[in-house]
Amino acid sequence: MNSESIAVIIPCYNEALTIGKVIDDFHRELPQATVYVYDNNSSDDTSRIATEHGATVRFEPRQGKGNVCRQMFRDIDADCYLMVDGDDTYPAEAAKALCEPILNGTADMTVGDRLSNGTYAEENKRAFHGFGNNLVRAMIKWIYGYSFDDVMTGYRAMSRPFVKTFPVLSEGFQIETELSIHAVDHRWRIKDVPIEYRDRPEGSESKLNTVSDGIKVVAMIGTLFKDYRPLKFFSLVALLFAIIGLVLGIPIFVEYFQTGLVPRFPTAMLAASFMFFCGLSLATGFILDSVAKVEKSSGRSTCTANTPTMTSPASPPPRQARGKPPCRSSPSSCRATTSRNHFRSFSKSSMASFAS
Repeated sequence: MNSESIAVIIPCYNEALTIGKVIDDFHRELPQATVYVYDNNSSDDTSRIATEHGATVRFEPRQGKGNVCRQMFRDIDADCYLMVDGDDTYPAEAAKALCEPILNGTADMTVGDRLSNGTYAEENKRAFHGFGNNLVRAMIKWIYGYSFDDVMTGYRAMSRPFVKTFPVLSEGFQIETELSIHAVDHRWRIKDVPIEYRDRPEGSESKLNTVSDGIKVVAMIGTLFKDYRPLKFFSLVALLFAIIGLVLGIPIFVEYFQTGLVPRFPTAMLAASFMFFCGLSLATGFILDSVAKVEKSSGRSTCTANTPTMTSPASPPPRQARGKPPCRSSPSSCRATTSRNHFRSFSKSSMASFAS
């Protein structure tokens, strides 16, 4: 654990009351780690206190935890990223247990589980937070088939390949849900680590709004469902259209076979429209599913290309063809460059033949 770099990343907004203790605790538990505090437009002394306690302080003007995480993931390079809130609700004593699976290569994301041991239910005094967590867990279980012990926790560790290939789409507190769904959909290795949760100290206020942020989380799940599983999403939409079309159309068909007439022509047109939308939704799902699979394959190729490989010191470097410098871009970029070079050579030879 001493040879790899660890970055403790703390997004903060008005956490002057607790940030000093949080930094000191993680310096004690992970003395080799670098602690980063990203101040998100705080109006108190969060940044000053963090600097005094030895943290590397940076600023993110775009409001929202998702925006802060996006910038942290872009700026910081480390072998292990340990993300934690600055409100002193997560124990620094669990930091090593979260980081070890990442550093020894047995997990790509470890999740600080507050729910399994019951401490979250005992300590958390905010209404409906437990219900919201259970609802999100049930939705992810139904859509993706994976059961998280704790989806909404803000305490988790991640590997470098996971962080550098993670496209942050959310702006606010939806980031935890997005991290969880991304890990499941891309089949990263996930490990739950039970932790002892404690409530905020007196005087510290939560920035999470139960209703508005809860609606945003549910909307984010729906958006990611459409983006990551388009065939399943649009198949459900097609099923809905088919049911409505059949409910409207079956009486029309029964009446037509009995009398040979279609007296309710507008209803027949409406039923036909819903059946058309059903077919259109299915076609959309198949097309977007193919696109999603291509994007996943290209993402895995990029991750593999960016992962350093160990080579023997005695083995010579790979030989390069004379006159062709090595391509340092991704494989697709190399192929595109080679194709352009061949096209230019063909164009030059064709022009020379035409001139002669």
